[in-house]
Amino acid sequence: MLNYLIRRVLYAIPILIGVNLLTFALFFVVNSPDDMARMQIGVKRATPEAIERWKADRGYDKPMFVNAAAEGLDRFTDTLFFDKSLRMFALDFGRADDGRDISREILDRMGPSLAIAVPTFVLSLFVSVTLALLLVFFRATALDFWGVVMCVAMMSISSLFYIIGGQWLVSKLWALVPISGYAGGLDAFRFLALPVLISVLAGMGSSARWYRTIFLEEISRDYVRTARAKGLSELAVLFRHVLRNALIPILTGVVVVIPLLFMGSLLVESFFAVPGLGSYTIDAINAQDFAVVRAMVFIGSVLYIVGLILTDLSYTLVDPRVRLE
Repeated sequence: MLNYLIRRVLYAIPILIGVNLLTFALFFVVNSPDDMARMQIGVKRATPEAIERWKADRGYDKPMFVNAAAEGLDRFTDTLFFDKSLRMFALDFGRADDGRDISREILDRMGPSLAIAVPTFVLSLFVSVTLALLLVFFRATALDFWGVVMCVAMMSISSLFYIIGGQWLVSKLWALVPISGYAGGLDAFRFLALPVLISVLAGMGSSARWYRTIFLEEISRDYVRTARAKGLSELAVLFRHVLRNALIPILTGVVVVIPLLFMGSLLVESFFAVPGLGSYTIDAINAQDFAVVRAMVFIGSVLYIVGLILTDLSYTLVDPRVRLE
């Protein structure tokens, strides 16, 4: 197990380097520092002197890969690639274009993102699996048919409809919870209840339909017929056999999502004014703060690779046939 984990981590290093190089090329080759300066300053005020001053204030005036004017290691370390790209491997994200420390902002905003993402993840998994098992239990009946119709209808509705409709109905019409904002401590529940509820409803249709397909595939296998022949009830068959043997495809989609919970929800956090990582990314894109966007892209790639490794490791917990050697 340890050897497998070490190999996977070593495999991840070239992937991260490739993502880092691609991100650097997109931000500094395709979109040069001069272009960034013009967008920030404005075309009418973007004089050569103003562009150079903007680049110098933010450290964008260095050479790309090799600093011919420096000596020794400074030829490679006093460059844009090292300062803006390689430092991220040490989780040194530098400062945003507005001067704030990106690492500090990420740490401060991680809490609100997790406060929405973790309850959403747990409730979505529980509700979707329960609904899928219910539809399978009553398969080939009117309940199953209309349940699938409801899932397809929920899949077809945009997340924006749930957000705007939920804000209008629950917050404005019924006045049960605040329409947006965030507070710490126990008051956070009033601000997070509606975003969590909407997030669960928005993803329930696709998740329940997918889990139903997995359970229907498992319920037609030979071991299920054997369990029924031994006299087990249908509920015992579903929960003790079908659910357990369907965990591998479920884990494939679930464990990968766990590290991405730290990234927050872009739409939900923006519409509900929650100061999390999702809204931080949206604000950075709107403000064309490329330093923050680069950091969030790098963190997302790291978390996704971690999710893939956790998925492989989790297989050994639910399937004794899987051995990672």
